[in-house]
Amino acid sequence: MTTISRREFIERAAIGSGAAGFLVASAATLAANPLGLPIGSQVWPLRSMLKDFPAFTKKIAAIGVTRLELCSPIGYGAEFASLANAKEVRTILADHGLKSESSHFTLGELRQSQEKGIAWAKEIGITQMITASLGDGNGGDHPTLDQVKRAADEYNRIAAAAARAGLQQGLHNEGFELSMVEGRRTYDRLFDLLDPTLVKFQFQMSTITAGLVAADYFRRYPGRFFSMHLQDVDMTAPAPARTGAPAGRRGGQHTQVALGQGSIDWVKTFTAAKVGGVRNYFVEQTWELTPQSVAYLQTLTV
Repeated sequence: MTTISRREFIERAAIGSGAAGFLVASAATLAANPLGLPIGSQVWPLRSMLKDFPAFTKKIAAIGVTRLELCSPIGYGAEFASLANAKEVRTILADHGLKSESSHFTLGELRQSQEKGIAWAKEIGITQMITASLGDGNGGDHPTLDQVKRAADEYNRIAAAAARAGLQQGLHNEGFELSMVEGRRTYDRLFDLLDPTLVKFQFQMSTITAGLVAADYFRRYPGRFFSMHLQDVDMTAPAPARTGAPAGRRGGQHTQVALGQGSIDWVKTFTAAKVGGVRNYFVEQTWELTPQSVAYLQTLTV
């Protein structure tokens, strides 16, 4: 297979999709975006680019992203070391017209050093503290009902402490949440067990491969969501599960494609997101897919 540089790949893809103008325009000139909300990007799949954080923010802003969802360096470790100085991070974001209002935190971090995580978040301007999964120490992908109940009780306590600090705790959906317990999805049980004021939900779009359809959940649980992670999936071409990710950040088998090129109905999704209460959304894809996905969002009106 002939290899091309990342730059060449993006340029060719942009031309092929009619999106070249989006890749060279400044964020200020890009008006269209779903729900009238800023387009965001989650840094997890882009973490190899974070070593030079100013260069990364310049690059991501150039394609029209104005919000970054971070991962806490306290819990996520060395790959996110460039985010450790919260004051510096906030300054660099501002220098490139970006903000961060949301970040992921590991469950272990919140158990052991929540106050430190809260201080880091508030210095940057983050108001949403999200955990990828409650599976750590709670039965993993195969919990019992008692483990699910204990996990929910613990997370309600964590969320109450965040609320006292003026922050909203959130929960993403990964392996633990996708499991079945006594004939019912763990994710659905958590909507009953988690305090609707203290804990909001962030929907992972790629879990459509496990049968979770975002629009259905937004309508089933109105007002319980505040965020989405955006991926599109080619359901006809499964791929091996990711490996080497921290607990709670392992995805199911699927082949990701740029938004608008897969199986997800985005107009239906964003229309239902209004009912769900979604306030922000973040493309969570590799750099090879991110510019195309952002360009698609800039053409989508809902």
